Amino acid sequence: MTALLIRGGHLIDPAAGVDALKDILLKDGRVAEIAGPGKLKSANGAEVLDATGLTVAPGLIDMHVHLREPGQGYKETIASGTAAAAAGGFTAVAAMPNTVPVNDSPETTRWMLAPERGAVIRVFPIAAATRGSKGEAINDYAALKSAGAVAVTDDGNPILKDNVMRETLIAAARVGLCVIQHAEDTRLTQGASMNAGAMAFKLGLRGMATEAESGLVERDIRLVTELRDTRVHLHVAHTSTAAALAAVRQARRSGLRVTCEVTPHHFLLTEEHVGLYNTNAKMNPPLRSAFDRDAMIEAILDGVVDAIATDHAPHAVHEKEVEFENAPNGITGLETALGLCVRWLHKEWKMPLGRVLSLLSAQPAALLNLKGRGTLTVGSFADVVVFDPKAEWVYNARETKSKSRNTPFDGWTMQGKVRWTISEGRIAYSRPA
Repeated sequence: MTALLIRGGHLIDPAAGVDALKDILLKDGRVAEIAGPGKLKSANGAEVLDATGLTVAPGLIDMHVHLREPGQGYKETIASGTAAAAAGGFTAVAAMPNTVPVNDSPETTRWMLAPERGAVIRVFPIAAATRGSKGEAINDYAALKSAGAVAVTDDGNPILKDNVMRETLIAAARVGLCVIQHAEDTRLTQGASMNAGAMAFKLGLRGMATEAESGLVERDIRLVTELRDTRVHLHVAHTSTAAALAAVRQARRSGLRVTCEVTPHHFLLTEEHVGLYNTNAKMNPPLRSAFDRDAMIEAILDGVVDAIATDHAPHAVHEKEVEFENAPNGITGLETALGLCVRWLHKEWKMPLGRVLSLLSAQPAALLNLKGRGTLTVGSFADVVVFDPKAEWVYNARETKSKSRNTPFDGWTMQGKVRWTISEGRIAYSRPA
């Protein structure tokens, strides 16, 4: 494998506490050496990437994406989804199990990881917590972990039965896996297509009450409390309400291993963006009130939120061009996450760039126990994003590398333009200077 020398860049590695000008030598898929500018002596023959004026950071890690394979390749494939991820600065993505068939077996997990899928960055499958994601019988977590699964979840089919969720938490803890819950009491949300509130009333749509999310979060935290097992790790996916965040905050104060993620669309948009039935603003959880949106921002800034995840959910054009109630939930997000986070969290709300990058790399790596990722210390995987933190650019959905274009951020001005994405020492994405 060709050695790569990234020269002249400003290295920001939050996990290692580095924020300085550094040269980095990548060799055989790992970080081989780091030194001050011009001080590397063993880089003879290496391909040189000139990162002068650019930020060099650990490759981004998205712990919540939908790659649609197997079974729905017309929306996205592992090849196209990972190409979009690389263009957005991601070097690893964790793929949700709501595929066709559901990823509830070691065979499907291994199929997703096969070289024939054409992934350009690393894919980490997340397996179904229960058979067929039906919320009844749990799967063999040891076998799934051995096949490559890094967590378990039933994603859009939340585990509602107390006894099944309790068994899931115990069994996952036993093999060292995180349980990710899509917090939605679906018994309360049947027929709902957006947030419950004045906007839903105005549009004549049935609304989804915030209690459907917060109530299930509170139930899950109660189960974790009752188990009294420090190995249990509950992670709340795409948190969208102030009440759910308050529950997570209190759980942490009580010493419980309860973590959460927030998406860019939930900390930037509100139910008002549904406008006149814009299906590219339809997702689950739905866009919430300004009150809830502001709570997301506050929780990110004060450290309650553990990770930024995209919930990248591609759909074909014909699927979104229907009546709002009938349109599928979800938007794409891999190519816009970094640009939105730098533009808003860093520039607008003054969060240090290192903290922003930690939410997108080091912290997701820790949550999923991805050893050697989320940092650029010597010996770690050579997963790197090189970007211009000051460059403004406009996102054009027509130019996406995804197979789908269902995004509310088309035409938005972003900040932070990816120059190179390097996955295990290989250039996975390169933008012309």
